[in-house]
Amino acid sequence: MRSWYSKLFFIASFVFVLMLTSWQTSSKSDNLPVKLHAVYERLLRAEQRGEVLSQELLKVLGQLQNRSIAASNLTISNSSAILEARVLRHLLPSQPNAHIYLPHLKEHEDSLKPIVHLGQRRTGVSLVLGVPTVYRQKQSYLVNTLQSLLFDLSLAERKDIVIVVFVAETNATFVNAVVQSVRTNLPDAVSSGMIEVISPSPHYYPDLNNLKETFGDPKERVRWRTKQNLDYSFLMLYAQPKGTYYVQLEDDIVAKQGFFESMKKYIEQVLSEEWLFLEFSQLGFIGKLFRTSDLPLIVEFFLMFHKDKPIDWLLDHILWVKVCNPEKDLKHCNDEKARLKRTYKPSLFQHVGLHSSLAGKIQNLKDKDFGNQVLYKGHSNPPAELKSSLENYQSHTLERAYNGEDFFWGLTPKRGDYIVITFNTAQTVKGYFFRSGNIETNGDRFYHTTVEVLPNNNSVKEKVTRGELACCKPSSDGFVQIGSFKNGVAEGEVDGALGEIAAMRLLVHSDSDVWVLLSEIFIKV
Repeated sequence: MRSWYSKLFFIASFVFVLMLTSWQTSSKSDNLPVKLHAVYERLLRAEQRGEVLSQELLKVLGQLQNRSIAASNLTISNSSAILEARVLRHLLPSQPNAHIYLPHLKEHEDSLKPIVHLGQRRTGVSLVLGVPTVYRQKQSYLVNTLQSLLFDLSLAERKDIVIVVFVAETNATFVNAVVQSVRTNLPDAVSSGMIEVISPSPHYYPDLNNLKETFGDPKERVRWRTKQNLDYSFLMLYAQPKGTYYVQLEDDIVAKQGFFESMKKYIEQVLSEEWLFLEFSQLGFIGKLFRTSDLPLIVEFFLMFHKDKPIDWLLDHILWVKVCNPEKDLKHCNDEKARLKRTYKPSLFQHVGLHSSLAGKIQNLKDKDFGNQVLYKGHSNPPAELKSSLENYQSHTLERAYNGEDFFWGLTPKRGDYIVITFNTAQTVKGYFFRSGNIETNGDRFYHTTVEVLPNNNSVKEKVTRGELACCKPSSDGFVQIGSFKNGVAEGEVDGALGEIAAMRLLVHSDSDVWVLLSEIFIKV
């Protein structure tokens, strides 16, 4: 593996030398394009060879992880963890290439080894989302970003994704604060292995105080963009063996509802075509999706020029290297680059942060192709009479939410508050789905709230009271408790032994500190 990366470095370097020469002497050398094409073909073959090997290693890792999960409930055995670490060491271009571009790494053996604070070593997923985060003087958007990404993922999608939060700082106090915040606010996502939190070795970053100022950028901005190149490179290399595709995000974005399904469908459409990355947001580096098999080559390029240009410029230069002919005009180059950069519309990620991680910088960046968020999802529910002790806000009524016309927004719930849905005629209810909060107001959820049904048959109520039905337990007023809200969502099937249902009820069991919003109501009959 090391020899392959060494060859790749040599070939890539040679390509750049040829291109630089071609810019200066294209009129003097007629056979230069032929030489350039030959070298590019060699580079492409090396890239393909690496992709095959990388995919085989990913398959082995996925199989080992799946066996471990099945045997020990999402825990990984020591032997497979050791194997994963060995494979990671081979996949990361830490020997010798990273040491060429970052020679200070030679001083400490573990300079490229990530510190894993939270995680279950999940691998074999379809999507790996990378979310770098740094200290901000004004405001942190990280938890809101993560909640947005998790908001409406289905159970199957939650098993097929991993979100890697990279705390790109070496200050232990700040790192631990981020870890605690993620653990406290998203405990289920952490315990399931859906979210991992890592940070770099304290020896990873070089001295960033004596960088050359270029492009008119002041010293602090040059330092910021150089560190960002190193941050993204570290994160990409850690994420590379975990899944099939990698998506680069930032810690101050909001995701469009259904982004996972939209991305997978688009990938299927272009799967057999040639592309380097798919663009799901047009802002900077946000929402760029890569095949994980391409990441080592991409990171090699970033590290090679990490002190020279911002990372989005470097990504564009990779496209130039791959397809642009210096003897042809700019239009031809842009057309060729467009083949390797596919843009999906509408955009699936929107930038929301006002305060940049660069101190003092205000950025009102908005993706004009993002459009409006879907704030509720409507369903066809059985005719019913609706009643609630919660006062609705403005026109966001329970009736409109039940009919799929809007979301319900109620003032702060107190213990004993309720929503009752009384069917016009008793129904054989097969299942239910209630979602509280929405993509913009995710915190306005139901907490400590149960889902209950009122059986139409009194004998069924008596069986529940005597404990003869394992599906449920008695509540008050003849209602039977069948479920509860978890992370803002209540869903489940209704046991057929309950027979026809006369009514359903959401019952609040403790005072809340926030309002409540119901963005989806679905009674399956």
